[in-house]
Amino acid sequence: MKVLVTGHDGYIGSVLVPIVQAAGHEVVGLDSGLFRECGFGEAAPPVPTLELDLRQVQTDDLRGFAAIIHLAGISNDPVGDLSPSCTYDINHLASVRLASLAKRVGVARFLFSSSCSLYGSAGEDYVDETAGFNPVTPYGESKIMVEQDVSLMADDDFSPTFLRNATAYGVSPRLRADLVVNNLTGYAFLRGEVLLSSDGTPWRPLVHIQDISNAFLACLEAPRDLVHNQSFNIGSTYENYQIRDIAEIVRDVVPRSHVVFGPGASADVRDYRVDCGKFAKTFPQTTPRWTVQQGVEELYDAYQRYGLTEDDFLGRFVRISHVKRLLAEGKLNSDLMWKAEGGTA
Repeated sequence: MKVLVTGHDGYIGSVLVPIVQAAGHEVVGLDSGLFRECGFGEAAPPVPTLELDLRQVQTDDLRGFAAIIHLAGISNDPVGDLSPSCTYDINHLASVRLASLAKRVGVARFLFSSSCSLYGSAGEDYVDETAGFNPVTPYGESKIMVEQDVSLMADDDFSPTFLRNATAYGVSPRLRADLVVNNLTGYAFLRGEVLLSSDGTPWRPLVHIQDISNAFLACLEAPRDLVHNQSFNIGSTYENYQIRDIAEIVRDVVPRSHVVFGPGASADVRDYRVDCGKFAKTFPQTTPRWTVQQGVEELYDAYQRYGLTEDDFLGRFVRISHVKRLLAEGKLNSDLMWKAEGGTA
């Protein structure tokens, strides 16, 4: 089928697109190019692209697609906190508008990249898709709002599916150093220190970006009734870790590294364990293949092979640092749209 992938040039998208293409689907990307300067290692194969901010999409841009995989948006809590109003404009309003336009022009399937962040502060109990929401950031709140609004659009002609991704990790052509596994491995590689900014006690569900990508493909190709207006936690129930456990895995993989606590390290209110049994039962052939141990080994190998530097690790591979630099250089407006001289919008 012909598939539009928004945010195709981002951290997940640049891994997901080749996987969807390899399954025989025609892919077109839609991306504003905000992270085009964040390349790492081998570049992702190019695809036909609509160079647009999500807020600029019109109905004609969406005609002819059988499905949309919607990844684009403010991608983490720090960037979301930079401008909560902008986060809601992009992550909530623009996403709901995209779904509405897609429905209007006959796009049959809409796969939304949600997040387990919407569970927020859930404590030690495992939470499944029926659990209540308890977000602690604008980012998490925006995911809930999209799910609720787009779910109301579901009918015989428009079928949304909501993939609540666990915290991602892994090597990507658009690397992120602000994800916990990627971050701890990077500090260990560069400084010999597995640097913890919290007390290490919070729980997180973890999932490799290749497993996220395979989950999207499974939902894209699934019989409609199997995924229609459904939410799925994406990850493995066995891959919930306390942050200190991740740190110990990194220490054991990266030679001559040791765990240290950063200044003021304290408990993190984001604390949740996730049950991913629904997806595993629905798609028994698409259960996650990666473990955090394997992911750390992959990252360590890539950091060595591609020569990760501290400037890149603390700069362009950290989303908030990259966005703040573009703002300081006058390339972005305060609403995170490119200025005419600074980009494609």
